[in-house]
Amino acid sequence: MNAARRRVIVGISGASGARYGVRLLETLRDRADVETHLVVSDAGWRNLRHELDIDRPAVQALADVVHDVRNVGASIASGSFAAHGMVVAPCSMRTLAAIAHGLADNLLTRAADVTLKERRRLVLMARESPLHLVHLRNMVTVTEMGAIVCPPVPAFYARPRTVEAIVDHSVARVLDALGIEQDLAPRWQGLPDYS
Repeated sequence: MNAARRRVIVGISGASGARYGVRLLETLRDRADVETHLVVSDAGWRNLRHELDIDRPAVQALADVVHDVRNVGASIASGSFAAHGMVVAPCSMRTLAAIAHGLADNLLTRAADVTLKERRRLVLMARESPLHLVHLRNMVTVTEMGAIVCPPVPAFYARPRTVEAIVDHSVARVLDALGIEQDLAPRWQGLPDYS
């Protein structure tokens, strides 16, 4: 892997919140030090169309390399593919369950499995509410395996004024978890003295 260009795999699954994956790709697109590899599930493509009215070519244009979810022989399916890490944004409960139980049944879940077995950073923007016990157990399982469960939770202390600001804050947290510098969201400076 070129030390000056870190490879980041971005998976988009079928949970609500397709905007998170798109915003992550937009943020990384113009960075000279990052090469993005995109894989989208079938349900992810449907959600991108429904939630954002965005078509495949527009999403694909945001990534350096695009992989078909059915191509389990793609480069990102191998541990020899030197990736910095992977993000699933958003991560459906189906995708979470497949990752938690090692069901590498498509390229997205295979790439996540490889990321874990190679001890690389895997960040899962889990999207569901409310959660039942199996969801919670799967989150514990992937955490014990080394993944970082990073649900997109609004930070109202930052006083966001737009949906975009809320999305940016969550994407900033993901980039922090990956160890990639970002300036999407301001750093917490502490509360002012209200006394």
